[in-house]
Amino acid sequence: MPEVIFPGPEGRLEGRYHPQKEKDAPIAIVLHPHPQFGGTMNNKVVYNLHYAFYNMGFTVLRFNFRGVGRSQGEYDQGVGELSDAASALDYLQSMNNNSKHCWVAGFSFGAWIGMQLLMRRPEITGFISVSPPANMYDFSFLAPCPSSGLIINGSSDRVAPPADTTSLVGKLHEQKGITITHHEVEGADHFFQDRHMDTLMTDVTEYVKRRLTENTR
Repeated sequence: MPEVIFPGPEGRLEGRYHPQKEKDAPIAIVLHPHPQFGGTMNNKVVYNLHYAFYNMGFTVLRFNFRGVGRSQGEYDQGVGELSDAASALDYLQSMNNNSKHCWVAGFSFGAWIGMQLLMRRPEITGFISVSPPANMYDFSFLAPCPSSGLIINGSSDRVAPPADTTSLVGKLHEQKGITITHHEVEGADHFFQDRHMDTLMTDVTEYVKRRLTENTR
């Protein structure tokens, strides 16, 4: 898989880019967890999401936020990281301008960034939010949430308690014109360790495949 370096707002950003042969393949970016708590693009959930999308026929990009790995800059409380994600999507789109579908997937801190990117970029047709930290970050900007997606968390998550995720989903359910699908994986922790990773990837794959055949927002 080619390593790529592309321009970000604070200098270069390091990524892994996995293109399909088809010129009109759907595209997806995958966003990693919190940079100050060891989050990188090689996080297990992020890596597995990347390959799940690739195996469904997507051209995929995952990358390191500023200050992580070989990406330049410093951690910026989520503000700069959102700009990094926008730059990554620009880069991905610039090489895939015939793509009909654009998805964003994020894990933990990356889920929060991904949901904000959703609000800025109307071309995003679907999203996957894994373990969104609704207890730590304000998600009220999702008013209204512009596209349908899957929110998935573990019932034994101690980092982002399930009650906060359920509350977030409840607020989004009240919005018209979109469908928020919520799965809570029984016994899984924040990181979906061991057998729970397989369950996570199966749920994501089944959801995305269904959405691609429906052609809905």
